[in-house]
Amino acid sequence: MTLTERMLASYPADLGGIDRERLVACIDACLECAQACTACADACLSEDMVAELRTCIRTDLDCADVCEATGRVLSRHTGYDANLTRAVLEACAAACRACGDECAAHAEMHEHCRVCAEACRRCEQACRDLLATLG
Repeated sequence: MTLTERMLASYPADLGGIDRERLVACIDACLECAQACTACADACLSEDMVAELRTCIRTDLDCADVCEATGRVLSRHTGYDANLTRAVLEACAAACRACGDECAAHAEMHEHCRVCAEACRRCEQACRDLLATLG
């Protein structure tokens, strides 16, 4: 059982009908993607061709911030606002798509970009999967 699962299991009130399994998967994917994007941006800064990676670095950092914020919003349930949750998930999916596309463009040359693109794709899908259950 992951820490996210343990925390959700210990929540003293009803989660308002949110699919618990998809919520766990999305929170974990968001936090994992934020870490991957932060590490990828840092790795890009260590590359000899850093000037060519400016867009990748910026996209990594933007995606990391959005993913981290999404993971935090999804971890709070008191006073749940479905409209805000949908908006945050849509923004996160968009950020992950943009970052995944940018990193994929560098994936053949930089392993950190390949790994990051994979994390972005997983997070985008997890956001879309959770969105589909919100109604």
